Parts: sequence; structure tokens; C-alpha cells
Amino acid sequence: MGNSYAGQLKSARFEEALHNSIEASLRSSSGDPQPIFTQLYLDHKLLNGHSSNDLEEMEDDDDSDSSSPPLPYLQAPAPDGCCTLDGFCQAGKDLRLVSIATETIEVPPGFELVGAKSPSIPEHILVCAVDRRFLPDENGKNALLGFSGNCVGCGEKGFRYFTEFSNHINLKLSTQPKKQKHLKYYLVKNSQGALCKGSLICWKGKNTISNLSVFKSLHVTPLHLFWLMMCFYILHAEFLSFFFVSSQTVKPVISSAMNSGPPKKRHRSWNPTSLVPVPPTAVPVPAIRPIVCSPGASSAQPPVAAVIQPQPVTTGETVIIPNSLLNSSGVRPVILIGHGTLPYFYGNVGDIVVSPLLVSCYKSSHLSEKTLESLGLNSSQLLSVDTMILLTLQYLARLGSEQIPLREELEQIVLKAMLCCPGGPAIAPSQLPWLARLEASVSGGSVQVVVTHNSLGEGISESLRSLSEGPHHQQCLPTYVVIICASKMTGTEFCVLVLGKYQARALAEGMLTTNEFLKEISYELITGKVSILTSHFKTTSLGDNLDKQLVRYQRRRKGQVIQPFQGDVTDHIHSQESLFNKFFQIYPTQLRVARSLLTQVCSIADSGTQNLDLGRFCKVDFLVLVPPSHILVHQTAQRIRQSGVLVDLGIEDASSAHQKPDKYVVRLDGDVHTKMEAFMRKVKQNPYTLFVLIHDNSHVDLTSALSGSVCHGELQGLADRVVNCQEVLDAMNLLVLQVSCFPYTLQTRQSRISICNEVHWPTTESLVGSPVELIYFGLRDYSSSLQWGVASPILRCDDAFEKMVHTLLERHPHLHSMVIRSYLLIQQYTEAMMALTSSPSLRDHITPETLAMVEDLINAPSREGSQGRGHMLLVRIPSLQLAMLARERLEDVRDKLGLSLCFAVLLGSPASELNLSKNFISRLRAWRGCENDDWVPHTYEDLEGLPCIVILTGKDPLGETFPRSLKYSDLRLIDSSYLTRTALEQEVGLACSYVSMSVVQEPKKAMAPRESDGEKATTSLNDGDELERPQSNGSAATRTSGSLVENGVSSSDITDSFQKPSTSACPPEGVVMLDMGTVTQGFKQECDSLGSHLSSNSSKASKTPPSISSNSKPVQVSPRTIILSRAAYSLLAGESGSQLSSFSLLPHADVAWSSPLRPLMSNLHGVEQSMYYRQWTVTRQHHADYEAPPVPHPRRLLLSGPPQVGKTGAYLQFLRILSQMLIRLLEVDVYDEEEEAEEEMSEVTTPVNTQWPDIEEVRKLPFDTCPRDPKFRKASPVYSEKMPKCLKGENQEPAKRKTKSVRLSRFAAHNAFHHCEQCHHYCEAGPATQLSECTVHAFTFCSSMLGEEVQLQFVIPKAKEQHFIFSQQGSHLESMRLPLISTKDSDRLKSPIFTPTTGRQEHGLLNIFHAMEGATHLHVLVVKQIEMPHYRKYWPNHILLVLPAMFNNAGVGAARFMIKELSYHNLELERNRLEEQGVKRQDVWPFIVMMDDSCVLWNTHQPGDSRYNCEEVDFNLRANSSGLMLCRFNYFSLMKKHIPVGGNKDFMVKPKLEIENPTPIIPSQYVCAPDSEQTLLAAPAQYLLERFLQSCSHKLFPKAVQNRDNPVLSIDSYLSLSPEITVCYINSRPHSTNLNYQGLVFSGLLLYLCDSFVASGLLKKFRFFKGATLCVICQDRSSLRQTIVRLELEDQWQFRLRDEFQTANCSEDRPLYFLTGRHV
Repeated sequence: MGNSYAGQLKSARFEEALHNSIEASLRSSSGDPQPIFTQLYLDHKLLNGHSSNDLEEMEDDDDSDSSSPPLPYLQAPAPDGCCTLDGFCQAGKDLRLVSIATETIEVPPGFELVGAKSPSIPEHILVCAVDRRFLPDENGKNALLGFSGNCVGCGEKGFRYFTEFSNHINLKLSTQPKKQKHLKYYLVKNSQGALCKGSLICWKGKNTISNLSVFKSLHVTPLHLFWLMMCFYILHAEFLSFFFVSSQTVKPVISSAMNSGPPKKRHRSWNPTSLVPVPPTAVPVPAIRPIVCSPGASSAQPPVAAVIQPQPVTTGETVIIPNSLLNSSGVRPVILIGHGTLPYFYGNVGDIVVSPLLVSCYKSSHLSEKTLESLGLNSSQLLSVDTMILLTLQYLARLGSEQIPLREELEQIVLKAMLCCPGGPAIAPSQLPWLARLEASVSGGSVQVVVTHNSLGEGISESLRSLSEGPHHQQCLPTYVVIICASKMTGTEFCVLVLGKYQARALAEGMLTTNEFLKEISYELITGKVSILTSHFKTTSLGDNLDKQLVRYQRRRKGQVIQPFQGDVTDHIHSQESLFNKFFQIYPTQLRVARSLLTQVCSIADSGTQNLDLGRFCKVDFLVLVPPSHILVHQTAQRIRQSGVLVDLGIEDASSAHQKPDKYVVRLDGDVHTKMEAFMRKVKQNPYTLFVLIHDNSHVDLTSALSGSVCHGELQGLADRVVNCQEVLDAMNLLVLQVSCFPYTLQTRQSRISICNEVHWPTTESLVGSPVELIYFGLRDYSSSLQWGVASPILRCDDAFEKMVHTLLERHPHLHSMVIRSYLLIQQYTEAMMALTSSPSLRDHITPETLAMVEDLINAPSREGSQGRGHMLLVRIPSLQLAMLARERLEDVRDKLGLSLCFAVLLGSPASELNLSKNFISRLRAWRGCENDDWVPHTYEDLEGLPCIVILTGKDPLGETFPRSLKYSDLRLIDSSYLTRTALEQEVGLACSYVSMSVVQEPKKAMAPRESDGEKATTSLNDGDELERPQSNGSAATRTSGSLVENGVSSSDITDSFQKPSTSACPPEGVVMLDMGTVTQGFKQECDSLGSHLSSNSSKASKTPPSISSNSKPVQVSPRTIILSRAAYSLLAGESGSQLSSFSLLPHADVAWSSPLRPLMSNLHGVEQSMYYRQWTVTRQHHADYEAPPVPHPRRLLLSGPPQVGKTGAYLQFLRILSQMLIRLLEVDVYDEEEEAEEEMSEVTTPVNTQWPDIEEVRKLPFDTCPRDPKFRKASPVYSEKMPKCLKGENQEPAKRKTKSVRLSRFAAHNAFHHCEQCHHYCEAGPATQLSECTVHAFTFCSSMLGEEVQLQFVIPKAKEQHFIFSQQGSHLESMRLPLISTKDSDRLKSPIFTPTTGRQEHGLLNIFHAMEGATHLHVLVVKQIEMPHYRKYWPNHILLVLPAMFNNAGVGAARFMIKELSYHNLELERNRLEEQGVKRQDVWPFIVMMDDSCVLWNTHQPGDSRYNCEEVDFNLRANSSGLMLCRFNYFSLMKKHIPVGGNKDFMVKPKLEIENPTPIIPSQYVCAPDSEQTLLAAPAQYLLERFLQSCSHKLFPKAVQNRDNPVLSIDSYLSLSPEITVCYINSRPHSTNLNYQGLVFSGLLLYLCDSFVASGLLKKFRFFKGATLCVICQDRSSLRQTIVRLELEDQWQFRLRDEFQTANCSEDRPLYFLTGRHV
């Protein structure tokens, strides 16, 4: 019963202790060694010995062998319908202590409540009721053998076997159930009456620890232990399989009576068949005198079964393969290369296979220091060859009978050994054979060891010879033979000979590439090798002739066929249901991915590498490359047609878009070169169009062009020839987007794609909060579904089918396993159809999985409400010949059984179109409501609802989408030949789809939450903001709202999806109608599987027919069921099984691991997964990236996402928003405002044919004092004789100025983000140019306005020094050159251009190369000193005029003032310089241009009225009154761009000191009384003053409000006092030009920082009416008082102390002071 005599030292206990001591002594020269090998499978934290607290952990190791892992325990499957959840019994009752601690539990007399531990939920204790007689006492004794217990959950009683009881409570054990190991605690009640954990159950007695370590304290030698072990084994003859004595030592003498059978208590490694007789030919050894162990023993016995004694090979390092080795033994041996040199093989070499599968595991000595460091290792931790051998032996010994060695699994064991036990144990040469046999002893005979002393060839030769000559019926071959050569000359060498029939076949077939094994299958079919298999399957499982049975039944039917359903297919179908929904959906996840792609494209453009200039493109075009599949071409073209993207991109009109999507999709077949040449011609001929080459399913063919060939009917290397050709790489207007669901082979060390250019499908965690109805169900979800505990799992292994396959594999070793599996699969489907129609007696010979699928296929159309609709069954057969055979056979059987109307049988080949019989096509047309008689299905989605078997063939699945009606995916042919991650996962990916959240919610609630692998993308359908395709370009709705932030555009700003449905027509194709019983509505597909699996929102009444909207409810979409082979199932269930999961496999057959050791591939996804593969994988020689450039291509992107998640819809949406962004980049928001209307003025005649500029003519032009620019609508009007009829204050404008989006022309000004070939020399430094090559020169002059010297700095690039005059020494800047009026040069602009700019080094329009049409010009940027480094960085080729530090906080008006002062001074210097050269002073060009940094477009120049335009009012008034000429150009359209950053933007006015709960600050608080306690503000004093005057001047000048006849007098300055107050400007300078103010009475006086020209005598010339107000503004309080006295203001104005104010600044910010008064 799995129990032992507790508390007594029986043979098993003694044997375990003996093994431990032998193991420890042999491995260490010290007296107290530490065993390591078993610990490799334990936590390394437990390696430091046991303490008193370790008793519980030591209990777990009861009756286990310390040197090997436990033998696998094959637990019987739970009955159908039973609960299999951890912590619950099979009746579904909770047994966890935390759940039932407070419940009343009935305990029968004599029973105890104890706690059991389950390895699957170690954090929980399960409550059990056990008969006290079978539990030990406090001393660990007196427990009866056996078991008696009850289930406290469901109440079931009378469990007499612990194995049965452990199954009932779902312990899910991997080892033999034992009560001593799993019944842990007594359960007691605490003070509150609740059950809690009590003391440990003492199974081993109180001296357990000392017993286990008894041999450690003896310090015995290996020789002592040897004799002790011999004596023990003589008493127990069945353990002789552990023991081996080489021919140079001794042999035991054993009586035949000692081999009578197993002991009463069987040792765990004992096996009834472990004593394998060795053929006599294997042991011709010299006679050796035996050691006599007993008087009765007189002769030596044959050697034990664990060892084959080798016979010396006379030919040295040459091994001759025996003839007919495969025929005689039934196995083709596989030699796994280990360490050392293999011999040469001659003879029948076709009957052996040499595999390098594990050789990389033994090359850790080749690791570089860098690799070791990344693994947390150093060179001292590397393992010796001897340790590697022992690890290999232990690994092989623990493999199951249906498992094969996996390189990745052994590599992780080696890495863990290095980390846990640095360096490994020191093993003497004499110890290795003993330890090797000790490790092999636990295998039950499946692993044997051969030790030689000359060469590996000896062991290989003898093993092969004994294999070929031994009689079959006597042989029980070991699965693995480990051959060790312990030579003093060459050191230790070894290899592994695989003799297990299943393992040898799987390893040999796994070495073939997909193309190679398909060739092998073709060869076997063509040469007739399968004829024996064909003969075998001519009979049924009952022995009857299959064809005769079918013919007999066909005659009995007399031509009648089975009607799958009653009535017509169109019955009960509402007419509205067949109509198309002219509605296209983009779901949130797809939109998010599309925006991520767009953001990445923008990042490439903004990188400054000139690899992509988005500013030059005005259009988007594309081409999609797909693998060579006709169905995939139709599918992709259908997506393009339905999306309307051709119309939106403007490359097709609505009428032609329906007919022409096919030309945008190209198959990678023999015709691809012609189509690509045409595409590349378009690329070259349209340099202003951005082309996107989309390589969909780019993982399918990555063979290099040099290695490409025709393999299995398919051209290889075409993708490399197309995507990586030099023309594609060099085209600056071409982006390459590679799309893949398995991108691993594109993510290697030699990848052509930068990791920064990868876009990954978002994970579930990143979409939290989205209301979802459907959720993506992917690969990892299928693996995790095994934990659901449902009776019918959706991921299954057909064990019955596997047993049949194994039987046939042993009978036919010459045939490829896929051939055998295919023939058996065809037979199973054939007999299933017969069992359901003609021969019910065949049911017992068909696997339950096959029978259930075929029964569902036949019966589904006849169910109520189906109208003939049924399910699709997908059968994957990679070989085209086998697939054609299956299709022909199944179709023939179907027709003979009268099922021709029940379901269709289709061959899904990438090389051909779908071929469907007319009756099924008619049925599909009726369901679709299609009136087109020429319509035929082109894609698998078109088969929605059709009951059918699709036999999918081809080397790889190519990304075709299957309809929602696909229910079963039969992958039983996908076996151990698919041992790479891509190969395996792309097969399972066929079934991935979107499913209803409710379908998967319930099972997941019962299991612990698990992290997703990045494939659980979600789709929101029921949220209110349903995303739709925007209008086509032909409609007005195309315009996107909001403005993009310059060329650094963010794709998230494009509101491209919340708009009306497209008006582009879509054909009546592609619609998928749901089951009529629960239909909501049809809709068009955008994404790969969304179109087939998503249900539109039934709540939208406008899209749902009224007759069915009230009764409709959401369709429950369930995951598809996958039937797998045992090999594939083990890998996909690897997380819960003993083998690694599929994501730990080699990612692709075209790549290799870069290192034999690497970190375990945990559940990574996205960027982390890419980084892992880029570090640890390299391409093979035939890979397209093998000779890739060292730098990734800058214009190549990768979109990766799980299979059938919606990637096609995402990249089509990316094309749409990319086009919209390019349109936005070619557009700009300019101010859309009308200027103030002018009064009718006397006509001024502009002279014709006069030389421009004629100064005298310009001087005659009147000056318009009214600031008509719209930006001054809130400024104070300037008084003149002819004022406008209405005041500004009467019509208040909205706070935000209006803007309008306009298309840029070729002559626009640009910002720093613009790059093109024509102007890059203008704004960018050359490759050899450095910032230090710019020279800094000081320029000093005396400003008459400031009354002091001003020093400006010029930063002049070397190339621009020609525009300046320097002293003879070349160090002193004297002046800036000015041309002559008489100079005529059409390619040169005479006037220097000054652009004051602040805060806009990136966004200011300072690149005016195109605006000047390439003409030579002088452009000077006027910047603040604090911003000079930023402008110098972005505009290294521009001249910078740096203002003094005192102007750092000044506005743009100060910059314009300094430009005027500098220009005036420079004009005088140039006139003096040129006058010395004989040039008249008036011939020097006197004009400059001051241009804002927001001027984007303008047109032809023409002189006109001399009035204000685009200048500060104060500057213009000063300039005009000073006698300077200002010229405004009429008929000159100027567009100023709205730039939301920099420039004269408002300061964020906030308190100087942070305060709690701050309140909003209003303009009236910008000033305060001096020395008051009012909150001081952090803003420039000038800014606070201007904003205060703008907002509160009606309090300062109440008499001037709405009084244009009595303006406020402002002397020498203009400050805006709000549009309600008119200002009259007067210049105090002598000889200035002023308004005639005689007779004018003023309502107020404003004196702003007045200088000495303002005197008391001047003020007395003006008249003010009584009550007029005065405002005097000065720099400080002292100046304020001095000004009052100097101007004798107290004579006419009355002042009060409380009327003195200051701006609300602190003293260090230098506030401005002002005093108000009243005229008396």
C-alpha cells in the first residue's frame, strides 16, 4: 500500500543510509562530505545542512533516494465530470483548513483529524479524517500497515488505500502516494473552537536525524563501504543491478537461489525487468579468479545487467556498422556526441545517426569571461567532464518512457549545478565508474553504463554488435547506454548511445529540417515504401475489408443521401440580417498599436540623423508582401477593401478602390520580382510620396538569397531578395514594416531592426479599465487552461491515439513517423464516419476524441435553430501528398456513406484556391443573402457556418484567419519534429482567437491569478466611444481637430477614429453572419480574428433590425479545442509538467544559441523578450541576417503580436494616421483675422517707374497711427485727427484668437525639425564643423535713448564673416556691411533681416531658405544672453546678436529697440566708411527688415501706405516721430503661424513664497502700497505693470473711459490702457514730428520713465480739464520724488500719500513705483 514499518530499521531504511554514505565517501576525501546531485533539483538554500527546524522538510524526503529524483508516478485520470481543483475533493467540496476551520466536522469514534500537504498548493493544509490505528504514537511507533480514512468534505467513507484517498482529495502527486510523506500534522481546536495546525505526526521516531547521518559519523573509507555494500547486496540479490566490477577487479559469486524474486518491501529502484540478460557475444572476457564469498559458491556468475563488458576493437579508432542493424534490432541507434573524439564509422552507416544535440551542454569551458559574468559565474565554477557525465546520467535516468532529451533542459541543469555547487566535487578516476553506475541504478534498467580504457570506439562497436546479433525475443534494450572512456592519455571522454525505439526515432527525425522531412515523406510515398502500411489499413479494426464494407453500404443506400437538416436554408432568416453593415470598426487596441507605430516613425524623423524627412512628403502609398498563399492574398485584399484605406490615402477613388485592392498585395512567389520592380519604379518616380513596404508574416521565410532554393515546391530566399535588396535599403522615401506573430528569428544579435523600432502588442495590464466583452485567448491561455479542472479541457492529448501510434512505430521502423500518424489518422476518421452511420460496432476501436469530433461535425447542422449551420474541423497535415491522400480518402468515404450533403472536405493548400462543390456554395450564398451568382468563397472566413473538414497543408501555417465556426484543431501529426518555439507555437496559433469574457471568467475564478505572456490583448466593444474609420479624403470630415505641436507631432493628438462611418462603397463580401438563434448583427472585419470572432454591440438600435433587436443577446464565443500529440502536449503543459515549456525552446530552426549556458527564459514578453533573444541567439549561415550590416537599418520597423490578434487592422490604421500626420505636417495653423477697416483717405498716387526706394516719395506718404493688426484689438487706440468711427471697446473680441489651417507651399519658413537636401547646409553644421569655429565679437555704441554705452555681442560663424568689416588685425568688429542702392543683383536680398526670438529655438520659423527662394541674404537672430547656448546649438550656421544681460527679462519690444539703435549706428558707420571710398552717403542702402519668428508665408512685395504693420505700437510711434521712415507693403499677404510655445507668452503669476491653499491672483493685486504686507509675486515688474494698466486703467483714468475726444496724454512712450481709453502720443525730442495738439483737452497724463527732455515747460503747453488724472512711473521711490519736484507737478496736480503704489515685487526684483494725482 505504499507504507513501511514505521519506527523500525528495515532494509529500505538501511539501504538509503548506506547509499548516502557511499555517495558521500566516494566523492570526497574529507570525513564529512556533502552530497550534491540530488540537491540540484532542490532549492539551493537547503544545501547548508539541517537544523532542528528542518524536521518538517526532512519528512518530505521519507523513503526517497537521496541520489536521484523520484520515479514518475502515473496517476489515474479523474472520472469525467469530477472536480480536479486543488484543495477540493472530487465531489467539489472544499477541504482547505482556512475554509472549514470553523465548520462542524463529524469525526467517527477512533478517528483523528489530520492535515495533509499537497505539492501543488503548499501554502494550504487539507483536512482529513484518519483511523487512529494507522497513525504512529508519540514515539513514532505502533502504526499499522495500510490506511483507513474518510473525506470530511463530501462525507464519503471507507477509503482503504491511501492511493485511492489521495486521488479523491486531488493531491496530484508525481511520486507514489505515501501516508508518511503527505499526512503531516495533527489538527486541534484552539481557544475559540476553531481548527488549527497542531504537532507534527512523528512517522520516523525521535532519532531520525541521527539515523540519517549515522554513516557520516563513522568516517568509513570507500573500501569499508564497498565490503559493507557487498554484504548487503548478497542478502538482497535483486539489487545486483546497482553493482559492477570491471574486468580488472573482482566479480561477485552469487547463488542462483538469491534471485528468487522481489522483497516484501520493494525498493523504489527495483524493477521486475531490471535483470536484463546480456547476449553471450557481449562478454568474451579473460578468465579472472573469483573472490569466494561463501563455501557453496564455486563458479563466477555472468556480469550484472547494468553493464555491458566491452570487447577490445582491433582496428583502433574505426567502427564498422553491422549490416542489417535496423532490420535485426528494429531501431536506428542515435549517438549523442558528448566530450571527446568519436571514431570513424564505416559499413552500413545509414543505420546509425550521430547527433550534436547535447554537445553544447559540455562546452562551458569555452564561455568567455563576459558571458560568465552575465550569468553570475566565474571560471572557478566550471564543472569537470566527470561531473558533466554524472549530471547527464542523472538527467537521462529521470526521463520518462515517452520523453526525449532536450538540450535546453540539460543546459539549465548544468547552469544550476554551477550556481549551487561551484566547481563540482573532486572525482578521482577510480571513483567515476562507481558513481556513474550509482546514478544509473535508479533508472530501472533504462540507463546503462559502459566503461572502456582505450577509446569510445570500443564501447560503441561492442554495443552495436551485441545489438545486431542478439535475438529479439530475449532482448530488453536499455533506452540509453552511456559509454565512458577513462584513458590516461586523452582524459575522460564519453558519448550516449540511444537505443530506445521511441527516443532514437524522435531524435533522428528531430534533426531534419521541415523541408528535409517533407522530402523524406515524399520519397517514401513515391518509392512505395508505404505499401506495407497501405495494406495494413485496407482492413478495419474488426478485420473486415474496408472498401468492401463501404461498397456494400453504398449499395444498400440505393443512392439516397442523408439530409443534414429540415427545411430550406433561407427559412426564418430576416431579410435585414443578410444586409451589409456599411460600417468599419477600429478597436482601441488596434488604434493604440497604430499610434505606437506612428510615434516610432516620428522618433526616426526627429533623431537628427537625416534618415527620414517627414516634412518633404505629402502622400502615403504602400505594398503588402505576404507568404505564397492565394487565400492569404484574398484575405489581406479583403481587409484593405473593407477598411477604405485606399480612398483615405488618396491613391484610389471610391469607384476604383473596390476593384483594385489586389494590386496592393503581392505573394512572395516567382512573380514577385516583376511586381517589385514596378513598385520600386514608383518609389523612385515619386520622391515626395512616403512608401511603406509591409512584410506580413515575415518570420515564414528568412532564408538568405544565396542559400535559397526550391524546397518542397516552394521558392526560398525570396523575402531576402526583395526586402533586403539594395534599392529598398537605399530609398529615402521608403519605410519597411515587418509584421510577425513569432518575431524571434528577427531578434538576434545580427538583427536588421533596431530594438528601439519594435512595437509590441499591449498586454492586459496596460488596458485595465477598458470595458470588454471579448478577450484574446492565446497560447499561454491554452497552457494555463490545464489548471481549470474542467472535465473536457480545451487542450488535449489523445492518449489512445498515441498508444496506437507507438505500436505501429515499432512495427515499421523504416517509415517516417508522420507517415504512420497520417495513415492512422485517416483510418480513425474513416472508421468514425462508419461507426456513426453503417458500423456501430467500430465505436470501441476509435479514440474518444476522434469520435466526438466527427459526431459533432455530422450532427450539428441538424440541431434545432441551426438552419444547417455547423462547425469546422481543422486537420493539420504538413505534407501535401499526405494531405491530398487524406482529402481524397475522406471525401470518398463520406460520399459512399451518404454524407455528401452533411459536410464538405476541403484541401487548404497555399498553392491553390478553395475548391468547394456547388451545393455548399449555394448554401453559403443563401446564408449571406448574396444575389451575385458568380460569388465563390476565397478565404476561410467565407466558410463561416459551413460544416466542413479543412485539411490544412504546407510547410508552415501562413497566417490565414479561420471563421468563428472553427471548433476543433487536430494537431496530432505535430510531434517531436517540431521542437523549436516558432514551429510549435505557430501550429497551436491556428486556434487562437477572441472569446467571450464570460466563457473564461468562471474557470479562472477557481484558479490562482496568473500573469499573462503579453498576448491577452483586449478589445472594447460596449463602451460608448466606439471607434470607427474616419471619412475619406473626399469629405469635409477628414480634417483633424486640434493642432499638433510642430513637426514633433504626437500621434495621440490625431482624433482619427471618433468620426462618421466611411462613405466608400464596400462589396457584398466578407460579412460573417452569426448563429441565427442568437444573432445580433453582421459586421465587417478589420483585424485578423476580430472580424470572425467579435460581435457588434447589440445595444445600437440604429444598426440592428427592429425585428430582432429586442430578442438578441450577445453570442457566447468559446475557445477552440486543440488535440495534440504527446510530444507537443508535454511542451505546452510544461509549466505544470516535468519538462520545460515551449518558450524555453530554441526560438527558430534558423538561429542558434550564442552560448551553451544562459539564464532561464522566464515568462518574458515584449521588449524584455526581444532583449533576451538579441543577447543569446545568433543566426545560422543560411539566415537572411547572417551577413547583415553591424548597424540596424534606420527605416525598418517591427510589429509583433500574438497570432490572430488584429495586426492587419492595426497596420492599415497606421497607414491612415500616417497620411493624416503628413497632411498636418504640410499644414500650419495661422491667425485667421481681418484687419481693422480703414477710413476713406485722400488718394495717394504711387509714382510709376521710379527707382525703388525713392526716399522723397516715401517721405510724402502719410503715417497711419491706428494699430490695425488684429493682435492689437485689446490695445488702446492712438489718437489722431481722423479716428475710426467706432471705438475698440464697443465690440469685445473673444479671448482666443482665431486660427485656420492652411497648406504650406514650397516657399514657407520652417522650424528646427525641418530637414531636406536643399537646405541642410543652411541650418545645420557640417560634419567637420564645431561650435568653437564660431567667433564672438563685441560691438559697443552709445545709445541716445538709454544715455549710456551699450555692448552687444555677435556670434558669427566662419562662413558668415564676409558680411562684416573687421579691423586690419582681424579681431575687432567695426561694422556690418550694407549694399548700395545702385547695386543690382536679383539673387541677393539687400536688406539685413533681424528676427528677435525668445524661447523658440526649436519651434521658431528661423529657417527662411525656402521662403527666400534660395536667394543670398543676411539673417541675424536677436536673442537674450541667457538663451544664447540653446540657439547656438540648434542654429549653428546663423548669426546671433546677443542682447546684454539686463534684457534677460525684457519683452520683444526691448529687442526691437536695440535693433533700431544698432541699425541706426551701423548705418552711420557704413556711410562714413563708404564715403571714404568715394561713395555718396545717400547711396548706402538704408533699410532693414525686422521679421517675427512666426512669419511662415508671404508673397510679392509692393510699396504702399506708410502705416503700422506687425510691429510694436510704441516702437512705430517713436520711429515715426523721430523722422525715421516706416514702410508698409500693400497687397502683401503675410501669414503668421500660431506657435503655442515661447515668444511673448504670459508669465505664470504666482506668489514669491509658497503658501498653503493659494487663491487665484487677479490683476488688481499686481500692485500694492509700498511696504505693505500684501503677497509679493514672482514675475517681472514691467510685466505686472503692463498687465495692471491693461486691466485696471479705468480706475486710474476714469475721465478717459469711452472718451475719444479727450485722450490720455502719453509722452515719449506708449502703454496700452485697455481698448476703452484712447492715448495721444507726443515725442519730447526737439525737431520731432508730432500731432497738432492745439485746442485738444486731455483727460489724463501718463509719464513713463521720462528723461531730461521732459521738462516742466513742456508740460505747461498742454491743457487738462478739471478732474483729469496723472500717473507718474519711475524706477524707484527716490526717482519718483525727484521727478515730481523737477517737473513742478505739485503746482497743478494734487497728490496724496495713499496714492503711491509699487508693483508687487520684492526689493531684489526691483519693483516699479508710480504716483497718481488729480488736476486742480
